[in-house]
Parts: sequence; C-alpha cells; structure tokens
Amino acid sequence: MGAPTRHRIVSCVTAAIAAFCQPARCDSITVTQSVSAELAPAAKLSVPASVPLTASGAAFQPFSGTLTLSFRVRSSSAGGGAITLQTTSDFSPSGGPSAAGGALTYLCSNGTLGTPCTGRQTAGTGAQSSVLTIPPAACTGGGGACSASNPNSIQVYFSLENDSGTATGNYAAQITFVISAI
Repeated sequence: MGAPTRHRIVSCVTAAIAAFCQPARCDSITVTQSVSAELAPAAKLSVPASVPLTASGAAFQPFSGTLTLSFRVRSSSAGGGAITLQTTSDFSPSGGPSAAGGALTYLCSNGTLGTPCTGRQTAGTGAQSSVLTIPPAACTGGGGACSASNPNSIQVYFSLENDSGTATGNYAAQITFVISAI
C-alpha cells in the first residue's frame, strides 16, 4: 500500500504543477543601435635614427645625405597641415660647422601627398623651416579623396658646407621634425 500512496502523491503534485503552468511562450525583439565617432585631424611621422653626411670625394665639395620621411595624416576640410624642421642643437663639438651660420641646407622632393618645399632651404637654429605643406581635406591611404600611398613619404636632401676653415673631427647636430594637421 505504501507504494501506491507515494505514486498518488507524486501524481497529484505533478497534476497541480501542470494546472498552474502556462504553455511555453516565445518572444523576439529587434533593437537597432547607431554608433558614431568624430575623427579629428591626426598625424604621425617616422624618420630614421640618423642621416650620415658623406663627402663626394672632391676636395671641399659639400657633404650630402638623403633622408626619407614617412608619414600618415588626416586634415580637416578647413585646415591642412605641414611638416617642418629645425636644427635644435648645433654641430658639436665646437670648432665645427655651424647650422646657425647657414652651413646646413636642404632640398625637398618626391612628396606623395602635399607640396614639397621649393628651392634650397637653410636648416638653421632659429625658426622652423618648411619641408611639406599638407592641403585641407587630405588623408593617407585608401585612394579616392585620399592619397593612394600608405604611408606617404617625402625625401629631404641635406648638404653641409665643407669649409677649409673647419677643424678636422666628427661633428653632429640634432634636427627636429614636426608634423601638424589642422
């Protein structure tokens, strides 16, 4: 008798639960969310660690060296940008060439985006000098309205006077490049 009573209680409990339970229901909701980002003007510049200036072999001919700058940029439609350079530490040790005195000059060429500087520029210790002018609404990579090159680049050809009045020795100067995007 014990087993049928237990069986009846389980059956009654199962029937009671079933009476209170509703059939399974399914619901589906679709939500759409928008995302947005404000892309501000931005720029990135990469240069080699150093540029060796070498003699041409002829007596008192200028020393020369080429530097390739790689850059990525995005400028606003009302802005533009620039790459500039400045000799921030003149040649040392003392007795060597003088960037402040105009001994270091450069030319700009082969820019893949923007307008390179024109003519020979002095890499002095005073104000920053132009290397490249970046137009408004410019961007790197992707083609279309942007440059097809990624990264963009420009070459800077340095020339250092080989003055007979300069003492022999190894001399080094520090040049700082700045890229800006507006």
